Amino acid sequence: MVDAARARKLADRIQQIVAEMLERRIKDPRLGFITVTDTRVTADLRDATVFYTVFGSEAERADSAAALESAKGIIRSEVGRQTGVRFAPTLTFTHDPLPDSARHLDELINVARAKDAEVARQAQGAAYAGEPDPYRKPDEEGSDMGGEELA
Repeated sequence: MVDAARARKLADRIQQIVAEMLERRIKDPRLGFITVTDTRVTADLRDATVFYTVFGSEAERADSAAALESAKGIIRSEVGRQTGVRFAPTLTFTHDPLPDSARHLDELINVARAKDAEVARQAQGAAYAGEPDPYRKPDEEGSDMGGEELA
C-alpha cells in the first residue's frame, strides 16, 4: 500500500497526461468535446478511474465513450511511460454526472426563486388577520400580563 498523498499526486499526473493525449494525440473523429474532470487511483496504484464530461447530446456522449474505450491502450502506455511507475495502472473511463446534477439543481433553484417572487407579490397588499402585534403586553397602569395589579 502507498500513502494517500502519493496516490493523489499520481492521480493528478494521470489526469494531466490523459487530457493532453485527448487534446493532441488521439485523432478519433468520434471523440467529442471532452473535459477530464477528475481521476482517482486505488491505494495499490493498480487501477485508475478517469472521470470525464462530454459537451453535446447523448449520441455524442456514446460516441466519445466508444472512442475512449478504443484508445485506452495507447493512453495507458503513455501514462506508464510518463509516470515511471513499475506497473501502469489500468484505466477505466467513467462519465461524470456532476454537471448534469448541477444543471438540475440550478433549474430547481430558479423554480424556487420564481415561487418566492410570486409569494412576495401576493403578500404585497395583504393585511394581518388580527392585530399587527399578537403578543400580550403589560398594561400602562403597571398591571402584569395576568391582569393583577403590581404592588
